[in-house]
Amino acid sequence: MTSRLNLFTIPPHRAFADALAQGLIRRHGGDPLRLARGVVLVPTNRAKRTITDAFVRASGGGLLLPRMVAIGDPELDEAAGPFLDPADDDDAPIPPAVDPLQRRMILARLIEAHDRSVDAAEAVRLAGDLGRTLDQMLVEEIAPSALRDVVLLDHLTVHWQRALDLFEIILEKWPQELEKLGRIDLAERRNRLLDRVAKRWSAEPPERFVCAAGITTSAPAIARLLRVVAGLPQGQVVLPGVDLAMADEEWAMLGPFPADPASGRRKRSLETHPQFHLKLLIDRIGVQRGEFETWRVATELDAPPARSKAIASAMMPAERTTLWSDLPAGERRLAGVRVLEVATPAEEAQGIALALRQALEEPGRTAALVTPDRALAKRVAAHCARWGIAIDDSAGSALAILPPGTLLLALAEAAAQSFAPMALLALLKHPLVRAGEARIGWLEQVRILDLALRGPRPPAGLAGVTAHLADPEGYDARMRARAIEPWAEITALLEPIEAAFAAEMVPPAMLLAQLREGAERLCGERLWAGVDGRAAAALLDDLEREAVHGPALIAPASLPALLRTLMDEVAVRPPQGGHPRLAILGVIEARLHAADLLVLGGLNEGVWPGLPAPDPWLAPRIRSELGLPGLERRIGLAAHDLAQGLGAREVLLTRAKRDAGAPTIASRFWLRLEALSGGLERASALEAWARAIDVPGEHKPVARPEPCPPVAIRPRSIPVTDVDRLKADPYAFYAKRMLRLRPLDPVDADPSAAWRGTAVHDALEQWARHDGCDPDALEPRVLEMLRAAHPMMRALWQPRLIEAVRWIVRETAAHPARRILAVEQEGGIDIAGVRLTGKFDRIDAMGDGTIGIVDYKTGQPPSTKAVRAGYSLQLGLLGLIAERGGFAGISGRASCFEYWSLARKNGEFGYVATPVDPAEKYGRMKPEEFVPTAAKNFADTAGRYLTGGEAFTAKLHPEYAPYSDYDQLMRRDEWYGRERR
Repeated sequence: MTSRLNLFTIPPHRAFADALAQGLIRRHGGDPLRLARGVVLVPTNRAKRTITDAFVRASGGGLLLPRMVAIGDPELDEAAGPFLDPADDDDAPIPPAVDPLQRRMILARLIEAHDRSVDAAEAVRLAGDLGRTLDQMLVEEIAPSALRDVVLLDHLTVHWQRALDLFEIILEKWPQELEKLGRIDLAERRNRLLDRVAKRWSAEPPERFVCAAGITTSAPAIARLLRVVAGLPQGQVVLPGVDLAMADEEWAMLGPFPADPASGRRKRSLETHPQFHLKLLIDRIGVQRGEFETWRVATELDAPPARSKAIASAMMPAERTTLWSDLPAGERRLAGVRVLEVATPAEEAQGIALALRQALEEPGRTAALVTPDRALAKRVAAHCARWGIAIDDSAGSALAILPPGTLLLALAEAAAQSFAPMALLALLKHPLVRAGEARIGWLEQVRILDLALRGPRPPAGLAGVTAHLADPEGYDARMRARAIEPWAEITALLEPIEAAFAAEMVPPAMLLAQLREGAERLCGERLWAGVDGRAAAALLDDLEREAVHGPALIAPASLPALLRTLMDEVAVRPPQGGHPRLAILGVIEARLHAADLLVLGGLNEGVWPGLPAPDPWLAPRIRSELGLPGLERRIGLAAHDLAQGLGAREVLLTRAKRDAGAPTIASRFWLRLEALSGGLERASALEAWARAIDVPGEHKPVARPEPCPPVAIRPRSIPVTDVDRLKADPYAFYAKRMLRLRPLDPVDADPSAAWRGTAVHDALEQWARHDGCDPDALEPRVLEMLRAAHPMMRALWQPRLIEAVRWIVRETAAHPARRILAVEQEGGIDIAGVRLTGKFDRIDAMGDGTIGIVDYKTGQPPSTKAVRAGYSLQLGLLGLIAERGGFAGISGRASCFEYWSLARKNGEFGYVATPVDPAEKYGRMKPEEFVPTAAKNFADTAGRYLTGGEAFTAKLHPEYAPYSDYDQLMRRDEWYGRERR
């Protein structure tokens, strides 16, 4: 061992990986075998690839690389090879580590056993948080028994007290579970391996060189190993971005601070500072900052040296930022750093994509986007794909949003919801279902089923859908009948998984097996193809195997949430194959990475830095007392990642002023850089290009549509319900009757006003036809009708409707001289050269020998103003058909026209409204004038649009055309307001 420690740092303005590779080649590359025998300890597997690429760039030819070992590798001893092999040690072999998923299942079982209010999905989620907290304690080498020494118990809320009590109970039982398995925690095993290597190298220094590079984790075991490596004859420790120029006073302000002897409490450390975790590591190594030397190797990717000073100034503690005004201009300037601040995330992604594409215009130039915002990364990749540029997001995507994951979640969700239409169709339309040659035929069948399931939700389960399709009643009965045959094939595929989900509680392994088999029935082996399919297969396989260690029984309804929790944590990285000079990286993957242009995207609060993830097990005060990292330490790590990224030769910082829902707040780092520099250089040209690239040029709004088909092909028949549409919005009539376009009901829709009206009319019809208007029979019929409605709709609607139908019974009994002649009858007459058809709700025989037209309304009846304007004359047209013998068995003069509304008025449900009055009160028409006026209006309208050649102008009288079914078809928003007639 040497007396002097070999400690180095590479400042932010230098490209870490390239400087490291060139330095190691200079020191050890004289003998190629000597370089190849060396060991380079790096933090992650991604760092291995980054440094390997740097060696390739530095070599300029063939080179035997040193062994690179990622100390963060879960299989550390296997990845490291012989120098971590315990076979030569006298110590006992280190027990194997418990599988992470196995541990999670065991912890979930323990949580569920002690809190029966927690279901399996929530227990698995809490077990993940518990495992992370346990790992933090193991990494920091804090014994679980330290919880009992915390003196804050009297100050904790009930929630934290319960969480702490449960935490202690589980930590007491967890070692017993490990003992049964003969295993230890992965974090503890890594600590033991690192300590064993440190012990061996201390006793027998290796003949090869050992370099620990880029490791910033401050775990005690890693610090001890780095201390040993720094003292080896051929050892070197190289840390990124240690600020050697920071004032000692400022360095001391960072912490950590020892506990107060009197109170036992610790002064709060400045964990949000980018140098804090480096200071903590240096303290644990047991050295002073002054013992570090600058790694004096320059590279072509370096920024100007003044950049490091400016970065350090920008990241000063808040108490020291008053010194900014005293700094020389050269130490405040950030030459080569530009900012792109745009309005929306879409513009931000467009600008970044343009910057990356521009980099490719210069031969050999490299560029990378670094962002923690995965949505921004995907948008940038999509923009690049428009230009034929394939660019990989090396941070990967969560399995939950990739096709195999979404398929499994869709199947579990559909089964958990008893195959409700929305979940069922989402499953059947999934791109992996029947992928290949059979896909087109399958989609045709699913589209038929889609049309048949429009409207309110049918009864639950596959049998409920079958009964719904077989129901012969309703306007869509023909479409539902078409779906019966394809539905039989679909049912056969889904019945086994429905049976598995039918039980209240099920063994999880059995449920997962049924899910896997059900998915294979739908998709075949194609489901498990590709890197994402293999990831899904591995997760299901592991989960089925380890489920025996978890909760014994789970509710099937909790399976979707359980799967989503686990899939969200599985990152699937694409196979290599993207553009060799471009990269999209997460902040972890980007550590040590260098490029000619580095884009740091998403610099908003809550994104970079992200919001600290809460710990549901330990309160912040408890974490502080235990010596665990504070929740704010991630902010300091984010600051260090940004500081390292700012060291690139050319940097572009980007942010959007608002996200999808609200204005955003610029990142604290962005604000610091702006304040320090007095205003960073704006990438104005790039901003202009981002806005201009999708501008179409000249805007040519569409004119108001006025189709004018030949008179010969115009309809010669019209129902009374379409007359207002023809007169107020001729285009809507044209679209409905001539183009035969009808709006589709939503899938799994709440019962609409039209559905409620149809249901009420049907109940009233049955009451008149089969019950003879028996006062005691109407309410039971309505209750029977309501049983088919959604429970929520039934609960909201039933009290109002029952009160309204009771009013109908009373109102009917209040007019003994009136007699119901007929209900729900269709008829028609020829008038003005066309056929006028209609269907009345009810026609009464009045005491004076005339007839009365009654129309039931579940909403408000038409206004007198609309009637006076020549609209809402439906009752008059029905009276016209009746007077001219258009309804079989009905004759006589119409003298009474009434709307029986079930809506609320004067505090009660149900009232009668009429558009006529003998004295013409409130502007109403006289009864004897109503039918002639309706006839005259109809003849005029028919003569203009049906037998005449007038154009079908859109929204001719919008105040009387309230329906928007065809607004999108007529492109209403493009011309409405510019052109009014």
